[in-house]
Amino acid sequence: MSKQELPIVDVCCAPLACEPLSESEAAELAPLFKAIADPVRLRLLSLIACHEGGEACVCDLTTAFDLTPPTISHHLKVLRQAGLIESERRGTWVYYWINPAVLARMSTLLTPASTAFAETA
Repeated sequence: MSKQELPIVDVCCAPLACEPLSESEAAELAPLFKAIADPVRLRLLSLIACHEGGEACVCDLTTAFDLTPPTISHHLKVLRQAGLIESERRGTWVYYWINPAVLARMSTLLTPASTAFAETA
């Protein structure tokens, strides 16, 4: 198909947000996205979110990776400091769960403001 044969489209895609982020909102959200930009941390977040009961013991998380426990602990610390997960020590183990309010805040940025484009595509 040549350039001349391409259909004309009024909108390239649906906007992700109703209005652009303010400088302070962008500064607030950037560290969250930076924290999950690492494949290990993104996978850890996914493992915690999908774990039965909504929380995972660190002992369950370390076996899923070919990494040392200190490395896993470092990645969990980054996620915790960003506020994406919370934790609680129970005896000798630490349990982690997702912070749903923080993920909801991130998802508002990624959720299309309108689904009109998807319906017409």
